Amino acid sequence: MTTIAAAEPTRRDFLFVATGAVGAIGAAATLVPLIAQMNPDASTIAAGAPIEVDLTPIAEGQIVKVFWRGKPIYISHRTKKEIEEAEDVPLSSLPDPQPDKDRVKPGHDQWLVVIGICTHLGCIPLAHQGDYGGWFCPCHGSQYDTSGRIRRGPAPANLALPPYAFLSDSKIQIG
Repeated sequence: MTTIAAAEPTRRDFLFVATGAVGAIGAAATLVPLIAQMNPDASTIAAGAPIEVDLTPIAEGQIVKVFWRGKPIYISHRTKKEIEEAEDVPLSSLPDPQPDKDRVKPGHDQWLVVIGICTHLGCIPLAHQGDYGGWFCPCHGSQYDTSGRIRRGPAPANLALPPYAFLSDSKIQIG
């Protein structure tokens, strides 16, 4: 005797298709969060991202602190007097000799951008303090001038310069 298959789907066929569809949806729902957890979180992405700073509201003689990658960045809008004083310092008198022109971008002498971490033990120096009108580290007494160069104290090097570029005359990008 021969068996003839029915042309119409049976209840068993429906259950096979339904079970397969639910299994595929379940597998996809399980894989999505497993793959998504491999992406870095928002704070990690933001920590390494460049920041843009509008220089317009910074008055001449004012120093503003912003944060980039968790580090304090000082942006100083230097006066003509501060620039002249920084340029007139004999390099032979500096523990870490570096001309002022190498610490600013050409054509933007009035803007000094430094990482606000003392090069001695990593303290945060205070702006507009000390004998040289730049920064003073209250922890161990390091003093920096208006160009961020070490002038006196235990710090071995000048305040570091972050990577930055002028996007326009009134906007910079740090990072």
